Amino acid sequence: MPGLPTKFNFWQRLKIARRSLLFVVGYCLVLSTTLLSCNASSNNTQQQAAAPINAAKQVVRIVRSKQLSALAVLEKQGNLEKRLEPLGFKVEWPEFAAGPQQLEALNANGLDIASTAESPPIFAQAAGTPLVYLATTSFSGKAVSLLVPTNSPVKAIADLKGKKVAFQKASIGHYLLVKALESVGLKLSDVQSVFLQPPDANVAFSQGKVDGWFIWEPFVTRAEQKKVGRVLVDGGNLRDTGNFYSTTKQFYQAHPDVIKAFLEELEKADLWTKEHREEVAKLLAPVTQLDVPTLEIMHSKYDYGLRPITEQVIAKQQEVADKWYSLGQIPKKVNVRDGFLTPEEYAKITPSDVLAKK
Repeated sequence: MPGLPTKFNFWQRLKIARRSLLFVVGYCLVLSTTLLSCNASSNNTQQQAAAPINAAKQVVRIVRSKQLSALAVLEKQGNLEKRLEPLGFKVEWPEFAAGPQQLEALNANGLDIASTAESPPIFAQAAGTPLVYLATTSFSGKAVSLLVPTNSPVKAIADLKGKKVAFQKASIGHYLLVKALESVGLKLSDVQSVFLQPPDANVAFSQGKVDGWFIWEPFVTRAEQKKVGRVLVDGGNLRDTGNFYSTTKQFYQAHPDVIKAFLEELEKADLWTKEHREEVAKLLAPVTQLDVPTLEIMHSKYDYGLRPITEQVIAKQQEVADKWYSLGQIPKKVNVRDGFLTPEEYAKITPSDVLAKK
Protein backbone atom coordinates (compact mmCIF):
# COMPACT_ATOMS: atom_id res chain seq x y z
CA MET A 1 0.00 0.00 0.00
CA PRO A 2 2.79 2.48 0.64
CA GLY A 3 3.67 2.40 -3.12
CA LEU A 4 0.14 3.42 -4.24
CA PRO A 5 0.53 7.16 -3.90
CA THR A 6 3.69 7.00 -5.95
CA LYS A 7 1.91 5.14 -8.75
CA PHE A 8 -1.08 7.43 -8.44
CA ASN A 9 1.09 10.50 -8.71
CA PHE A 10 2.85 9.15 -11.73
CA TRP A 11 -0.41 8.51 -13.64
CA GLN A 12 -1.85 11.82 -12.55
CA ARG A 13 1.24 13.62 -13.74
CA LEU A 14 1.07 11.76 -17.06
CA LYS A 15 -2.55 12.78 -17.57
CA ILE A 16 -1.74 16.38 -16.79
CA ALA A 17 1.21 16.31 -19.19
CA ARG A 18 -1.02 14.90 -21.95
CA ARG A 19 -3.61 17.59 -21.32
CA SER A 20 -0.93 20.28 -21.48
CA LEU A 21 0.47 18.87 -24.70
CA LEU A 22 -3.00 18.77 -26.28
CA PHE A 23 -3.62 22.34 -25.13
CA VAL A 24 -0.36 23.54 -26.62
CA VAL A 25 -1.01 21.75 -29.93
CA GLY A 26 -4.55 23.09 -30.04
CA TYR A 27 -3.40 26.58 -29.19
CA CYS A 28 -0.76 26.47 -31.92
CA LEU A 29 -3.32 25.28 -34.46
CA VAL A 30 -5.69 28.09 -33.50
CA LEU A 31 -2.87 30.62 -33.58
CA SER A 32 -1.66 29.41 -36.99
CA THR A 33 -5.16 29.51 -38.42
CA THR A 34 -5.69 32.99 -37.02
CA LEU A 35 -2.40 34.23 -38.43
CA LEU A 36 -3.12 32.70 -41.85
CA SER A 37 -6.59 34.20 -41.80
CA CYS A 38 -5.23 37.60 -40.82
CA ASN A 39 -2.57 37.40 -43.47
CA ALA A 40 -5.11 36.40 -46.13
CA SER A 41 -7.42 39.17 -44.97
CA SER A 42 -4.55 41.62 -45.11
CA ASN A 43 -3.64 40.50 -48.63
CA ASN A 44 -7.25 40.77 -49.74
CA THR A 45 -7.47 44.23 -48.24
CA GLN A 46 -4.28 45.27 -50.02
CA GLN A 47 -5.55 43.83 -53.30
CA GLN A 48 -8.86 45.56 -52.86
CA ALA A 49 -7.11 48.81 -52.08
CA ALA A 50 -4.80 48.44 -55.08
CA ALA A 51 -7.51 47.47 -57.53
CA PRO A 52 -9.17 50.88 -57.86
CA ILE A 53 -5.79 52.52 -58.45
CA ASN A 54 -5.03 50.17 -61.32
CA ALA A 55 -8.55 50.11 -62.75
CA ALA A 56 -9.68 53.73 -62.37
CA LYS A 57 -7.36 55.68 -64.65
CA GLN A 58 -7.80 59.41 -64.89
CA VAL A 59 -9.18 60.75 -68.14
CA VAL A 60 -7.92 63.57 -70.34
CA ARG A 61 -10.53 64.74 -72.84
CA ILE A 62 -9.08 66.17 -76.05
CA VAL A 63 -11.29 67.53 -78.80
CA ARG A 64 -11.69 65.33 -81.88
CA SER A 65 -10.63 66.97 -85.14
CA LYS A 66 -12.33 66.08 -88.43
CA GLN A 67 -9.98 68.26 -90.45
CA LEU A 68 -6.83 67.18 -92.24
CA SER A 69 -4.81 67.95 -89.13
CA ALA A 70 -2.09 66.52 -86.93
CA LEU A 71 -4.63 66.31 -84.11
CA ALA A 72 -6.74 63.91 -86.18
CA VAL A 73 -3.62 61.89 -87.00
CA LEU A 74 -2.63 61.82 -83.32
CA GLU A 75 -5.96 60.25 -82.42
CA LYS A 76 -5.79 57.66 -85.19
CA GLN A 77 -2.19 56.61 -84.49
CA GLY A 78 -2.81 56.06 -80.77
CA ASN A 79 0.65 57.22 -79.73
CA LEU A 80 -0.63 59.62 -77.10
CA GLU A 81 -2.54 56.85 -75.32
CA LYS A 82 0.69 54.85 -75.05
CA ARG A 83 2.57 57.88 -73.79
CA LEU A 84 0.00 58.73 -71.10
CA GLU A 85 -0.65 55.20 -69.84
CA PRO A 86 2.37 55.19 -67.45
CA LEU A 87 1.07 58.48 -66.06
CA GLY A 88 -2.23 56.82 -65.16
CA PHE A 89 -4.28 58.55 -67.86
CA LYS A 90 -6.49 57.38 -70.68
CA VAL A 91 -7.65 59.59 -73.54
CA GLU A 92 -11.17 60.40 -74.69
CA TRP A 93 -11.91 62.32 -77.90
CA PRO A 94 -15.26 64.16 -77.67
CA GLU A 95 -16.53 65.92 -80.78
CA PHE A 96 -17.88 69.46 -81.04
CA ALA A 97 -19.40 71.50 -83.87
CA ALA A 98 -16.86 74.34 -83.66
CA GLY A 99 -14.48 76.30 -81.43
CA PRO A 100 -17.07 78.23 -79.38
CA GLN A 101 -18.77 74.99 -78.35
CA GLN A 102 -15.41 73.56 -77.32
CA LEU A 103 -14.68 76.45 -75.00
CA GLU A 104 -18.16 76.32 -73.51
CA ALA A 105 -17.40 72.69 -72.67
CA LEU A 106 -13.96 73.66 -71.38
CA ASN A 107 -15.57 76.14 -68.98
CA ALA A 108 -18.16 73.56 -67.90
CA ASN A 109 -15.49 70.89 -67.23
CA GLY A 110 -16.61 68.83 -70.20
CA LEU A 111 -13.31 69.13 -72.07
CA ASP A 112 -9.66 69.41 -71.05
CA ILE A 113 -7.81 70.44 -74.23
CA ALA A 114 -9.38 72.46 -77.04
CA SER A 115 -8.20 73.30 -80.55
CA THR A 116 -9.67 76.51 -81.98
CA ALA A 117 -8.91 79.54 -84.11
CA GLU A 118 -7.95 82.88 -82.56
CA SER A 119 -11.41 84.27 -81.81
CA PRO A 120 -13.14 81.62 -79.64
CA PRO A 121 -10.62 82.03 -76.77
CA ILE A 122 -11.18 85.81 -76.80
CA PHE A 123 -14.96 85.44 -76.58
CA ALA A 124 -14.43 82.85 -73.83
CA GLN A 125 -12.14 85.18 -71.88
CA ALA A 126 -14.74 87.93 -72.23
CA ALA A 127 -17.26 85.51 -70.67
CA GLY A 128 -14.93 84.78 -67.75
CA THR A 129 -13.52 81.40 -68.77
CA PRO A 130 -10.18 80.83 -66.94
CA LEU A 131 -8.34 79.40 -69.93
CA VAL A 132 -4.65 78.97 -70.68
CA TYR A 133 -3.16 79.27 -74.16
CA LEU A 134 -0.79 76.31 -74.61
CA ALA A 135 0.60 76.62 -78.14
CA THR A 136 -0.19 78.06 -81.53
CA THR A 137 0.11 76.94 -85.15
CA SER A 138 0.85 78.26 -88.61
CA PHE A 139 -1.92 80.21 -90.34
CA SER A 140 -3.23 77.62 -92.87
CA GLY A 141 -5.37 80.36 -94.39
CA LYS A 142 -6.20 78.45 -97.58
CA ALA A 143 -8.07 75.85 -95.54
CA VAL A 144 -10.81 78.43 -94.80
CA SER A 145 -12.97 79.87 -97.58
CA LEU A 146 -15.95 82.05 -98.36
CA LEU A 147 -18.37 79.97 -100.43
CA VAL A 148 -21.18 81.17 -102.65
CA PRO A 149 -23.65 78.98 -104.57
CA THR A 150 -22.30 77.65 -107.85
CA ASN A 151 -24.78 79.69 -109.93
CA SER A 152 -24.59 82.80 -107.73
CA PRO A 153 -24.32 86.22 -109.43
CA VAL A 154 -21.83 87.23 -106.74
CA LYS A 155 -18.42 87.61 -108.40
CA ALA A 156 -16.56 89.71 -105.83
CA ILE A 157 -16.67 90.43 -102.12
CA ALA A 158 -18.29 93.82 -102.74
CA ASP A 159 -21.25 92.02 -104.33
CA LEU A 160 -22.17 90.59 -100.93
CA LYS A 161 -23.46 93.94 -99.71
CA GLY A 162 -26.97 93.47 -98.33
CA LYS A 163 -26.83 89.69 -98.76
CA LYS A 164 -27.09 86.88 -96.20
CA VAL A 165 -23.80 85.35 -95.13
CA ALA A 166 -23.72 82.36 -92.76
CA PHE A 167 -20.94 81.61 -90.29
CA GLN A 168 -20.36 80.30 -86.79
CA LYS A 169 -20.31 83.26 -84.43
CA ALA A 170 -16.92 83.88 -82.80
CA SER A 171 -15.18 81.56 -85.27
CA ILE A 172 -12.42 82.00 -87.84
CA GLY A 173 -15.19 82.42 -90.43
CA HIS A 174 -16.55 85.35 -88.45
CA TYR A 175 -13.12 86.96 -88.17
CA LEU A 176 -12.15 86.48 -91.81
CA LEU A 177 -15.51 87.79 -93.03
CA VAL A 178 -14.76 91.03 -91.15
CA LYS A 179 -11.33 91.24 -92.76
CA ALA A 180 -12.67 90.39 -96.23
CA LEU A 181 -15.33 93.09 -96.03
CA GLU A 182 -12.86 95.65 -94.70
CA SER A 183 -10.55 94.89 -97.62
CA VAL A 184 -13.17 96.38 -99.98
CA GLY A 185 -14.32 99.18 -97.70
CA LEU A 186 -17.36 97.41 -96.23
CA LYS A 187 -18.35 96.68 -92.64
CA LEU A 188 -19.94 93.65 -91.02
CA SER A 189 -23.16 95.63 -90.78
CA ASP A 190 -23.22 95.87 -94.60
CA VAL A 191 -24.21 92.21 -94.84
CA GLN A 192 -26.92 90.20 -93.11
CA SER A 193 -25.10 88.00 -90.61
CA VAL A 194 -26.65 84.58 -90.15
CA PHE A 195 -25.21 82.82 -87.10
CA LEU A 196 -25.30 79.07 -87.72
CA GLN A 197 -23.26 76.13 -86.52
CA PRO A 198 -21.47 74.31 -89.38
CA PRO A 199 -23.97 71.42 -89.75
CA ASP A 200 -26.93 73.84 -89.83
CA ALA A 201 -25.13 76.26 -92.13
CA ASN A 202 -24.35 73.37 -94.46
CA VAL A 203 -28.07 72.62 -94.81
CA ALA A 204 -29.00 76.28 -95.24
CA PHE A 205 -26.33 76.80 -97.88
CA SER A 206 -27.25 73.64 -99.79
CA GLN A 207 -30.90 74.72 -99.85
CA GLY A 208 -30.08 78.21 -101.10
CA LYS A 209 -31.30 79.96 -97.96
CA VAL A 210 -28.10 82.03 -97.62
CA ASP A 211 -25.99 83.83 -100.21
CA GLY A 212 -22.58 82.98 -98.74
CA TRP A 213 -20.91 80.83 -96.13
CA PHE A 214 -17.49 81.33 -94.52
CA ILE A 215 -16.31 77.89 -93.49
CA TRP A 216 -13.30 75.61 -93.19
CA GLU A 217 -12.31 72.27 -94.64
CA PRO A 218 -13.56 69.66 -95.31
CA PHE A 219 -16.90 71.49 -95.80
CA VAL A 220 -15.37 73.58 -98.60
CA THR A 221 -14.19 70.63 -100.68
CA ARG A 222 -17.41 68.69 -100.09
CA ALA A 223 -19.46 71.65 -101.36
CA GLU A 224 -17.27 71.93 -104.44
CA GLN A 225 -17.47 68.22 -105.18
CA LYS A 226 -21.26 68.22 -104.86
CA LYS A 227 -21.32 71.30 -107.13
CA VAL A 228 -23.44 73.26 -104.66
CA GLY A 229 -20.80 75.90 -104.00
CA ARG A 230 -17.67 77.61 -105.30
CA VAL A 231 -14.93 79.54 -103.53
CA LEU A 232 -15.29 83.31 -103.79
CA VAL A 233 -12.13 83.91 -101.75
CA ASP A 234 -10.00 81.84 -99.41
CA GLY A 235 -8.15 82.97 -96.32
CA GLY A 236 -4.71 82.74 -97.88
CA ASN A 237 -4.27 86.52 -98.09
CA LEU A 238 -6.62 87.33 -95.23
CA ARG A 239 -5.58 85.21 -92.30
CA ASP A 240 -2.93 86.63 -89.99
CA THR A 241 -3.32 84.34 -86.98
CA GLY A 242 -2.86 80.68 -86.20
CA ASN A 243 -4.95 78.22 -84.24
CA PHE A 244 -4.54 77.79 -80.50
CA TYR A 245 -4.50 74.78 -78.24
CA SER A 246 -5.91 75.74 -74.87
CA THR A 247 -6.90 74.28 -71.52
CA THR A 248 -8.19 75.52 -68.17
CA LYS A 249 -5.95 76.98 -65.49
CA GLN A 250 -7.04 74.20 -63.17
CA PHE A 251 -6.02 71.42 -65.56
CA TYR A 252 -2.72 73.10 -66.41
CA GLN A 253 -1.81 73.51 -62.74
CA ALA A 254 -2.80 69.95 -61.87
CA HIS A 255 -1.30 68.11 -64.86
CA PRO A 256 1.58 69.92 -66.55
CA ASP A 257 3.17 66.53 -67.26
CA VAL A 258 0.13 65.48 -69.30
CA ILE A 259 0.19 68.73 -71.25
CA LYS A 260 3.90 68.38 -71.94
CA ALA A 261 3.38 64.83 -73.23
CA PHE A 262 0.45 65.97 -75.37
CA LEU A 263 2.41 68.78 -77.03
CA GLU A 264 5.42 66.55 -77.66
CA GLU A 265 3.33 63.83 -79.30
CA LEU A 266 1.34 66.43 -81.24
CA GLU A 267 4.50 67.94 -82.68
CA LYS A 268 5.66 64.47 -83.75
CA ALA A 269 2.30 63.91 -85.44
CA ASP A 270 2.58 67.32 -87.11
CA LEU A 271 5.97 66.51 -88.59
CA TRP A 272 4.82 63.04 -89.70
CA THR A 273 1.69 64.50 -91.29
CA LYS A 274 3.72 67.01 -93.26
CA GLU A 275 5.95 64.33 -94.76
CA HIS A 276 3.39 61.56 -95.41
CA ARG A 277 0.69 62.97 -97.64
CA GLU A 278 -0.58 59.64 -99.01
CA GLU A 279 -0.55 57.86 -95.64
CA VAL A 280 -2.40 60.74 -94.00
CA ALA A 281 -5.03 60.70 -96.73
CA LYS A 282 -5.64 56.97 -96.25
CA LEU A 283 -5.75 57.37 -92.49
CA LEU A 284 -8.26 60.23 -92.50
CA ALA A 285 -10.46 59.32 -95.46
CA PRO A 286 -13.13 57.75 -93.17
CA VAL A 287 -13.03 60.78 -90.86
CA THR A 288 -13.37 63.45 -93.55
CA GLN A 289 -15.65 61.41 -95.84
CA LEU A 290 -13.47 62.36 -98.80
CA ASP A 291 -11.54 60.09 -101.14
CA VAL A 292 -7.77 59.66 -100.91
CA PRO A 293 -6.83 61.59 -104.10
CA THR A 294 -8.90 64.59 -102.97
CA LEU A 295 -7.30 64.55 -99.53
CA GLU A 296 -3.86 64.45 -101.08
CA ILE A 297 -4.70 67.63 -103.01
CA MET A 298 -6.12 69.27 -99.88
CA HIS A 299 -2.89 68.51 -98.04
CA SER A 300 -1.24 71.49 -99.73
CA LYS A 301 -3.79 73.86 -98.15
CA TYR A 302 -2.38 73.24 -94.69
CA ASP A 303 0.78 74.39 -92.94
CA TYR A 304 1.99 71.89 -90.37
CA GLY A 305 3.94 72.22 -87.15
CA LEU A 306 3.43 73.89 -83.78
CA ARG A 307 4.68 77.41 -83.15
CA PRO A 308 5.89 78.76 -79.80
CA ILE A 309 4.03 81.43 -77.87
CA THR A 310 5.95 84.68 -78.30
CA GLU A 311 5.36 88.34 -77.55
CA GLN A 312 4.38 88.81 -81.19
CA VAL A 313 1.71 86.11 -80.85
CA ILE A 314 0.34 87.71 -77.69
CA ALA A 315 0.34 91.19 -79.26
CA LYS A 316 -1.56 89.91 -82.31
CA GLN A 317 -4.11 88.15 -80.14
CA GLN A 318 -4.64 91.40 -78.23
CA GLU A 319 -5.17 93.19 -81.53
CA VAL A 320 -7.91 90.72 -82.46
CA ALA A 321 -9.52 91.12 -79.03
CA ASP A 322 -9.54 94.89 -79.41
CA LYS A 323 -11.13 94.52 -82.85
CA TRP A 324 -13.99 92.45 -81.47
CA TYR A 325 -14.56 94.97 -78.68
CA SER A 326 -14.58 97.90 -81.10
CA LEU A 327 -17.20 96.07 -83.19
CA GLY A 328 -19.38 95.53 -80.11
CA GLN A 329 -19.10 91.75 -80.42
CA ILE A 330 -17.81 91.23 -76.86
CA PRO A 331 -19.21 93.00 -73.76
CA LYS A 332 -15.92 94.20 -72.29
CA LYS A 333 -12.29 94.77 -73.14
CA VAL A 334 -10.20 91.67 -72.74
CA ASN A 335 -6.61 91.50 -71.58
CA VAL A 336 -5.56 88.35 -73.42
CA ARG A 337 -2.34 88.17 -71.44
CA ASP A 338 -4.39 86.86 -68.53
CA GLY A 339 -4.58 83.56 -70.43
CA PHE A 340 -0.90 83.32 -71.35
CA LEU A 341 1.88 81.77 -69.26
CA THR A 342 5.33 83.18 -68.57
CA PRO A 343 8.25 82.31 -70.87
CA GLU A 344 9.65 80.12 -68.08
CA GLU A 345 6.38 78.21 -67.79
CA TYR A 346 6.17 77.70 -71.55
CA ALA A 347 9.75 76.42 -71.59
CA LYS A 348 8.71 73.59 -69.26
CA ILE A 349 5.88 72.26 -71.43
CA THR A 350 6.85 73.21 -75.01
CA PRO A 351 8.85 70.72 -77.13
CA SER A 352 12.46 71.87 -77.53
CA ASP A 353 12.32 71.89 -81.32
CA VAL A 354 9.25 74.12 -81.16
CA LEU A 355 11.00 76.54 -78.81
CA ALA A 356 13.87 76.66 -81.30
CA LYS A 357 11.51 78.22 -83.87
CA LYS A 358 11.45 81.53 -81.96
